[in-house]
Amino acid sequence: MPVPSTAGRLLIACPDARGIVAAVAGFISEHGGNLLDAEQHTDHEHGEFVMRVVFDPSGCDPDDRMFEGAWARLVQRHRMRWRIRWSHVRKRMAILVGRQPHCLQELLWRVGTGELGAEIVFVASNHPDLRETVEHAGIPFHHHPIEDGPGAQARQEADLVARVDAADVDLVVLARYMRVLGPAMLDGRAERIINIHHSFLPAFAGGDPYRQAYDRGVKLIGATSHYVTEVLDDGPIIAQDVTTVDHHDSVADLRRRGRDLERLVLARAVAAHCEDRILVTGGKTVVFR
Repeated sequence: MPVPSTAGRLLIACPDARGIVAAVAGFISEHGGNLLDAEQHTDHEHGEFVMRVVFDPSGCDPDDRMFEGAWARLVQRHRMRWRIRWSHVRKRMAILVGRQPHCLQELLWRVGTGELGAEIVFVASNHPDLRETVEHAGIPFHHHPIEDGPGAQARQEADLVARVDAADVDLVVLARYMRVLGPAMLDGRAERIINIHHSFLPAFAGGDPYRQAYDRGVKLIGATSHYVTEVLDDGPIIAQDVTTVDHHDSVADLRRRGRDLERLVLARAVAAHCEDRILVTGGKTVVFR
């Protein structure tokens, strides 16, 4: 069977009940769609059912109109939270970065090779260091420095917010941006900002966590990517990974391995978001395969 040029991605969360899978599959079939993939899970502790369905809409209009009418009745009956996205509509992504290039370069490479289905509309930084890297990839780079004086950080973030809004950005990725975002950026962007950091928090907060980890003789280092909330580094976790270290590893070795984990974990999290595989419920994520 040929691969469709577009596919619908339907995500659902609702109280667990009999017949939900059959009702969803039946709805898609009745409206001319063809089911391509489905994954579901029941959280027995909280009595919640979650589901992701991918379908070929070639037998119907590939837009939101097919979800009017009968679908509304299904939503009401099962008290569903839901959203539909279309695979041909690429996410418009803005990247905020500091001086460290590794996470940025990973995202540039994956988008450039077509491995990551997103469009990088611009990269912005409070430092000019990575301008050449970004512009070499044919992507606009914007320098938003933080000047000295009272209110400087608020003005800088206001400029960033205005740029994000003007570019109609779907997703903001903090690729080692190293700045705490304020309310202006967070407002209205729930589950639309992704961050990456080392997994030593809260044990080794502050400067040079890898030196702290080395001095304490840690045996595992890791990276965590999550959605950003108003509570620092406390948003719903999307992806994590770890690797073992031992007494043979220097501080430089720990930093190098940490960078490798950070770039890969961030790329996995961004891919999951762009492929509509994440559903946030009860303050945590369900990441579908």
